[in-house]
Amino acid sequence: MSYINPSEFPEDASDFSGSGRVWPVGSLLRAIANSLEAGFNPVAVQGELSGFSRAASGHCYFSLKDAQGQIRCAMFRRAASALDFAPGDGQLVELKGRLGVYEPRGELQLVVEAMRQAGQGTLFDQFLQRKARLEAEGLFDAARKRPLPLLPAAIGVVTSLGAAALHDVVTALQRRAPHIPVVIYPASVQGAQAAGELCQALRQAYQRRDVDKVEVLLLVRGGGAMEDLWAFNDEQLARTIAASPVPVVSGVGHETDFTIADFCADVRAPTPTAAAELCAQPQSSGLNALAQIYARLHSGVERQMQAHSQRLDWAASRVIQPSHLVTRQQARLAALAQSLSHAMQSALQQETRRLAAFETDFPKDVAASLQLRHQQLERLQLRLELLDPQLVLERGYAWLADMQGRPITAAKNTHVGQPVRAILADGQVDLTVSHPRLI
Repeated sequence: MSYINPSEFPEDASDFSGSGRVWPVGSLLRAIANSLEAGFNPVAVQGELSGFSRAASGHCYFSLKDAQGQIRCAMFRRAASALDFAPGDGQLVELKGRLGVYEPRGELQLVVEAMRQAGQGTLFDQFLQRKARLEAEGLFDAARKRPLPLLPAAIGVVTSLGAAALHDVVTALQRRAPHIPVVIYPASVQGAQAAGELCQALRQAYQRRDVDKVEVLLLVRGGGAMEDLWAFNDEQLARTIAASPVPVVSGVGHETDFTIADFCADVRAPTPTAAAELCAQPQSSGLNALAQIYARLHSGVERQMQAHSQRLDWAASRVIQPSHLVTRQQARLAALAQSLSHAMQSALQQETRRLAAFETDFPKDVAASLQLRHQQLERLQLRLELLDPQLVLERGYAWLADMQGRPITAAKNTHVGQPVRAILADGQVDLTVSHPRLI
């Protein structure tokens, strides 16, 4: 820091008589710019990038700093397109360019014509080392990340009460889901004490979650340089986020800003507003869904009512008075009685005809049957007579038997001296076997 010596100013500073020419502001700035151009340019300088941003036009704007000071820089699209790496906050770089004055603001700036890496800055180096260590411990694992509740009972916000991010979050939540309560847990978001206050606010949210009904937490802060966001790279804050019993959404900085908190959180949002939008579905969407469900239910009930009404009409058309039912049953009984009488008369007439025919045919059938049976008897008698043994004996044959009357049918069944009896047609003769002969 430089100091001004009061002795360098005249006692009567209001006297313009010895000041010489009175410069218009623009002319003075151009003169200074010309002096810088003549005295320094081209210039090469080394420092750490801070507040790096790339506009839609392709131009890049940032500051280059070290422990003693900083200078604003601009790198236009043509020079930026020649870069072979992606610049980011905290990187140590070497620049070549021309010093000048940005006259609309009267600011000293360096118009960068070339940039190259000169190693990594202190903060960025710490960030990478811490990120690698926590990642190796598993704090960034996707498996431990939890989905956000679709309809949270309440949403907690951890941020500074004076932060613009709080206004953005509350505005987005009021616009999208005004029915969801918002609970704010205040904490500093920048400075040496910020990390500790953020951890304390998160723990307070954990302890009061049953009272406040908070089901999701938003950890938010607006954009800034790497040193401005450094509290969100704190290791203790990372472990506090990982230990959260409810999902945590990190919305720190702009879309291009990344902190350790983003990797530990269950969901990373590019901005605080986006974090609020992730946690609250638009009320209009819910109302539209309810309207559609109501319309479908109403239509379904109408269809059911119409179907039941048609069934009722059909049933009513089939229901008749009891007297009509009795009359119909009486008519049916009369028809059945008439049918039964007609059937009985027909059956009686048929049986009468069969009986008359039987009386006419019975004598003839009996006579024919008797004649047939007589003929059969005569034939059987003739066959029986032909089998009469007496007729065989009359033709000169004899029937041999032993003395007990058993027939002798073979010579081998006799022996010498055996008495036998020969039965002839007119009597019997007792004989004795003298010598049996076999054929």
